[in-house]
Amino acid sequence: MSPFTGAVAALLLAAQQTPPAGQQPPAAQQPPVEATLPDVMVNGLSEDEVARRFVDAVADPVGSQGPARWDRKVCIGTANLRPEVAQPLIDRVSYIAMQVGLEPGEPGCRANVMIVATSDGQALARALVEARPRYFDTGASGVNQSRRDLAEFQSNENAVRWWLLSLPVDSETGEAATRLPGYDPPVIRTFQASRLRTQIQNDLQGAVIIVDAARAHGIGLGQLADYVAMVSLAQVDPHADTRSFHTILNLFEDPAGNPGLTDWDRAYLTALYSADLDQTSVTAQQREVARGMARSRPAREAPR
Repeated sequence: MSPFTGAVAALLLAAQQTPPAGQQPPAAQQPPVEATLPDVMVNGLSEDEVARRFVDAVADPVGSQGPARWDRKVCIGTANLRPEVAQPLIDRVSYIAMQVGLEPGEPGCRANVMIVATSDGQALARALVEARPRYFDTGASGVNQSRRDLAEFQSNENAVRWWLLSLPVDSETGEAATRLPGYDPPVIRTFQASRLRTQIQNDLQGAVIIVDAARAHGIGLGQLADYVAMVSLAQVDPHADTRSFHTILNLFEDPAGNPGLTDWDRAYLTALYSADLDQTSVTAQQREVARGMARSRPAREAPR
């Protein structure tokens, strides 16, 4: 069992919570129709190059670790939301998770992604960090972003802010591959005989997504759900310049022009979750994700 199991839910015990509900995808939703890119170039760039630029801009792995992703299951919970708002939000994020191959949690599952609504995002972020400082700054290598990033998480004025934890694990055993406070040092039995390959993978362990209701005013629930899905299923750089791409990450700069996840976004998530990320080089891992995006030929709309 992960040492972070239950940490997200425990973090918010004092908040008015909506318990994680059954996370079945809405019956009315249909799988997206795959669009196609031109065969040769997009705005003078090859598909591979456009995809590489997108991955380089968006990906935000921890330190020198490779990209992290959820391993098999994800459970979405909410706090401070009315049931008629919380359930569609849970369902939509769970549906997108299911599209990339994850299994949504059963009713009553212990949340590892918690979406919290508030009237003051900065104040709530500060309160949570003060209440559970070791959740946000674990003291373990390769698990959380820097203290500078944590300060930015508390002080920024974004409508949505997020903090994700990941863990380097031994892909053969599932055990932690980094020393955690209070635990013995890990013992890794190496099965890889190549210097170019590694058996260490990075698994997401928890995510806290804070939605500032005042700053998100005017954004549709479906738009918000898609944005939250993007930043909770992947490590997304909050400072990413994505203006040259058609992506839900531009939602708060252009709400009317970003009704939901684009084919480009879906291609990124799909490539992230289907890529073989066993390369020793982090750059090589990100290139593998980019190649997966290009192979999926996701959308004419990718670059603006």
